[in-house]
Amino acid sequence: MRSHLAVIDMQNVFADPASQWCTPGFADIVEPVQKLVAAFRDVTFTRFVAPAKPVGAWRLYYQRWPFALQPPHAEIYQLVDGFHGATVDEITFGKWGPALARRVGDADVLVLAGVATDCCVLSTALAAADAGVVTWIVADACAGMDDEAHERALAIARGYSPHIEVKSLDEVLSCCA
Repeated sequence: MRSHLAVIDMQNVFADPASQWCTPGFADIVEPVQKLVAAFRDVTFTRFVAPAKPVGAWRLYYQRWPFALQPPHAEIYQLVDGFHGATVDEITFGKWGPALARRVGDADVLVLAGVATDCCVLSTALAAADAGVVTWIVADACAGMDDEAHERALAIARGYSPHIEVKSLDEVLSCCA
């Protein structure tokens, strides 16, 4: 089985405890994500970045979060130390789009890890599933805005089976590594 790992938004803005977008549990998933990256041949890192000029609902979003209106090369948007490789930038929560679709190609399974389970990971999984891609979310290699939100997102994802499956790190490593 050919699989592709997409590591969602392992960026400073979500890792830094001083950031308004800090994702609790980020530090806890660094090691599991590193294990996945080491095991997969095909890996894409995604980055959430601000648009040059927000439009529509994004104007309201950045009115709430003006600190985030920084260019893609800003430190807050860089991947945390230890992660590097092919990267897809998107200005949307969901990272499934033409760029990631090209990277995934004809893989049998898209495997997702990263942050935040209840936002960018779930949004990516839903869009990929709608595009007909079998998608696995690695539960113990994702973190949400809090534990409750993480579990809620995983419960929602389970409702999309067989398009989306929630797997453990060990399950994924045993079949895809």
